Amino acid sequence: MSATDSTPAGITYASAGVDVEAGDRAVELMKDAIKATHNDSVLGGVGGFAGLFDASRLLSYQKPLLATSTDGVGTKVAIAQAMDIHHTIGHDLVGMVVDDIVVVGAEPLFMTDYIACGKVVPERIADIVRGIAEGCSLAGTALVGGETAEHPGLLGEQEYDVAGAATGVVEANAVLGPERVQAGDVVVAMASSGIHSNGYSLVRRVINHAGWALDREVSELGKTLGEELLVPTRIYAADCLDVIRTFNSTDSAPVHGFSHVTGGGLAANLARVLPQGLMATVDRSTWELPAIFRLVSQLGGVPQADLERTLNLGVGMIGIVSADQADAVVEHLTARGLPSWIAGTVAQTPEDAADAGADFVQGAKGVDGGAVLMQGTYAG
Repeated sequence: MSATDSTPAGITYASAGVDVEAGDRAVELMKDAIKATHNDSVLGGVGGFAGLFDASRLLSYQKPLLATSTDGVGTKVAIAQAMDIHHTIGHDLVGMVVDDIVVVGAEPLFMTDYIACGKVVPERIADIVRGIAEGCSLAGTALVGGETAEHPGLLGEQEYDVAGAATGVVEANAVLGPERVQAGDVVVAMASSGIHSNGYSLVRRVINHAGWALDREVSELGKTLGEELLVPTRIYAADCLDVIRTFNSTDSAPVHGFSHVTGGGLAANLARVLPQGLMATVDRSTWELPAIFRLVSQLGGVPQADLERTLNLGVGMIGIVSADQADAVVEHLTARGLPSWIAGTVAQTPEDAADAGADFVQGAKGVDGGAVLMQGTYAG
């Protein structure tokens, strides 16, 4: 028998598990949401091979630096899939990407997304992309392109993963970072909306261990467990950029840096944006742990040190600001609807700082930067 004889007749792409027509229907369902993020700098429509962005505005810069970032949302997608709720996960994706860009003072200009799934369900894909588009609108970022890939046999029919990348721009002499941070600066904490998009492997392990269902009503949360776990990541880009434009328009430029609190927790991410020789002391008593973090701790018996190096614990973004403008920055952010407070100070690193043990972090994520000391007990 020849190889030809043993091959079943009539094999098509559709019979192999890829539905091209479903992909086309998904694009039709998401087009309006994508277009709503476009401004005059976006050229062409939805469906092109590449998104085009008019970069003429960069001509007004003395020395424009492009900033780029890429990320996903991790195993939070498992919660979305289990609950069959897909319109919020896009907010998480945008937040994870654009808020890394704003840390250096850059304005995120445009974003692209990538969705891999086991089966294209047009309505589900459109929900995901609508969420991405809504997040881009909140960040003032254009969604200029994306890709949906069907991977039958690799992913289950109900499974998908999302990723995205964004590009921003900042004037070279306006870049924020460790070189601007000074002893005497103040740490400004900005509240998270919940767990955001990091640490879900720990969270899922805890709730599975406890045997809690996602539809369980939890009085401390005021909603079901699943609803709490799907609260979208807060997007800080517009707030941070507004602070920069408001306060750094003067020669003093009191806003020296930001730190996006993602995987690794507050201390590790803050240490990345501090220079060697300086240490931020963060006072836990300046805020109360939100209920969801207390719940994870109690249900899993998770040690505080592990919580702090995994979850944001109520602080999603940090600003490092000169002491004379810190109160004004807090008032400004609070007036914009973003709860903020002074959580610590920056000073020279004491020689015995490392004696604090787990409360002390020196450098992180490959960055040989400054140090962070966590002290005190959480309020409440």
